[in-house]
Amino acid sequence: MRRFLVPPALVLFVACGSSTLSRSEAEKDIRQDYPVTVDIRVPEADSAIKGSPDHAKLVAMQEQLSKTGWFSVDRKVEGDREQFRFKVNSGAPSFIHSTPKGFSIPAAEAEFVKALKQEPTRDGLKVTYQIRLSKPTAQFALFQALHPDVKIGDTKERHATYKKEGRSWVLQETDEFFRKD
Repeated sequence: MRRFLVPPALVLFVACGSSTLSRSEAEKDIRQDYPVTVDIRVPEADSAIKGSPDHAKLVAMQEQLSKTGWFSVDRKVEGDREQFRFKVNSGAPSFIHSTPKGFSIPAAEAEFVKALKQEPTRDGLKVTYQIRLSKPTAQFALFQALHPDVKIGDTKERHATYKKEGRSWVLQETDEFFRKD
């Protein structure tokens, strides 16, 4: 009786095994979206409570951007808050891009390192992977002024979600918020 159960069990094992996304397939799929540009996001306008961490970041941004001469900054005190308005000056470099809510300045690149783990979800598969900060631009000092704990070579985890469509796994989204050039 035992030898009749082995072939169906083997067929079931092979069929189930081939329906999963392999780590190397996930890495290949995600890697094609890298490297991405890590930007400094400069708001057109923002306000913060004086003395708060957000206020400290806006002051640091204003100080660093004033040194470059690329932006003019208008500051107004409104009670316990301070309003900052950033405006690009004429003659600013072309790598400063306008965004719907302000501006972006390239600071470095993030490159794909490796896939770390895969977890089944209700709708598919979640892949946790690692990226590494690399290739700083001349504006990286501004980025570090805003994020003092981040250094070139640091790694960070990101996540990708996959959904099974027929016999294929399709990348649905990642939580990456940097942009591909």
